[in-house]
Amino acid sequence: MASRISALNHYRPRINYTGTVQMRDVVQRIADRTSLNEGEIVLVLLELRDTISYFNRMAMGVRLEGLGTFLPNVNYKGDFDVKYFMDAGLKRSLNRPRTNPHVLNHQHIGKSVDEIVVLWNAEHPDDPVE
Repeated sequence: MASRISALNHYRPRINYTGTVQMRDVVQRIADRTSLNEGEIVLVLLELRDTISYFNRMAMGVRLEGLGTFLPNVNYKGDFDVKYFMDAGLKRSLNRPRTNPHVLNHQHIGKSVDEIVVLWNAEHPDDPVE
């Protein structure tokens, strides 16, 4: 007997990742689109990192319009990290258009858990979800 989790993981929409862009690629793209040279862009990105760290260490959040908010956080062990909350405009831009060729199982977007279970049971009669 299959679990609901197995069925959901099999049919859920997910991103078909094509790789991770490295800093040098980001720097090159910005350089191609602006009048800044690569060294200036690297310096700005590193200063941005250090500035977010500085203000977060001072128990201050950092809101960058168009990017999001970076808030300092501490867990029960005393380890610090940063919580990132995406800017609403950035999120909207990611969701346009709704169909994306990099989304696997896009046809299942919006289906309920019960609908996914029915789909699983129809396609896996020998291993149904109870």
